Amino acid sequence: MAQPIAVTKPVRRAAESREGLSGFSTQEMYREILFRLGEDPDRDGLAMTPERVEKSMAFLTKGYEQDAGKILRGAMFDVDYDEMVIVRDIEMFSLCEHHMLPFFGRVHVAYIPNGKVIGLSKIPRLVEVFARRLQVQERLTREIADAIQEAISPQGVGVVIEARHLCMMMRGIEKQNSSTVTSAMVGCFQHKETRSEFLSLVRSSGSGAV
Repeated sequence: MAQPIAVTKPVRRAAESREGLSGFSTQEMYREILFRLGEDPDRDGLAMTPERVEKSMAFLTKGYEQDAGKILRGAMFDVDYDEMVIVRDIEMFSLCEHHMLPFFGRVHVAYIPNGKVIGLSKIPRLVEVFARRLQVQERLTREIADAIQEAISPQGVGVVIEARHLCMMMRGIEKQNSSTVTSAMVGCFQHKETRSEFLSLVRSSGSGAV
């Protein structure tokens, strides 16, 4: 059986705990978690669970191995266009870094070009890169906006995310119908007229995000 996981050790002993666990595989540690939950890791339904969870977590956090800037730079085009570009209702799934429970919803992204545009498929891919990490919704919103601003230096960027958090729905306050809306406005999107146009176009999608 794997060495017990030190889930209650003080923060000052975190490095010591990691060193003590370094000789155990990820699957062995998940097996120990099952044991500590009061389960039998050897029963039929759980025998392969550590392997499945390891693969699942690798997929759900694959964004750490991806370079958002590289993805955007791979599809930038010179275009004489200076009106708003919007990609809305992008499905998003991520893991809350506080409880490692899912949060999910929709992302709306807009920017006004300044000589360059991004291939449309790259914006959902950008969302995916940052969502496939342990996140908080506020930071996720800002990271998407900042990545676009850095890649093509547009006149401005706007991002709105509406999400539902299982850490609020399944535990804690247990409010199933609550949702959280966050926004990041950069450059000209900080101006009332531009921001209002963006939010109006998002509302027209019927998503109810804002």
